Amino acid sequence: MRENARLVSGLALGAFRLNGQFLHIAEGLARPAGMTAAWWQVLGAVLGEPLPVSGIARAMGMTRQGVQRIADLLVERGLAEYRPNPAHRRAKLLQPTTAGREAIAKINPGHGEFSDALVAELGPEEAERCLEAVRRLSAALDRLGDQDR
Repeated sequence: MRENARLVSGLALGAFRLNGQFLHIAEGLARPAGMTAAWWQVLGAVLGEPLPVSGIARAMGMTRQGVQRIADLLVERGLAEYRPNPAHRRAKLLQPTTAGREAIAKINPGHGEFSDALVAELGPEEAERCLEAVRRLSAALDRLGDQDR
């Protein structure tokens, strides 16, 4: 195998493993709040501002159809609601309800404890280097993906 292919395969496999590890941890953190990791991901995307489903999908690296399914479930369970979108009549905005914000608030203490433990395990400087490396890798993939369009 060529060296570059070996490196990229290692990056991809490492990212897949990390995704699985983070999802497992997120499921455990979300469960006591009556949520799933996917619900937390979608609801978390709109905590700062309402977004259309397509915007959530782009921000979270998910499919629009997957986000739509989760958004509809969140609305059905009273954790989120659709609001009119002044920029686009058909693409409604999703925003959390009070119950959705309360569910996220139940997750926050466990998330904080896990975050403290992981940063302590890595050390703050190494955690920053890891974060920067992930951001650089994601940006490079975005640039290369844009070339295909």
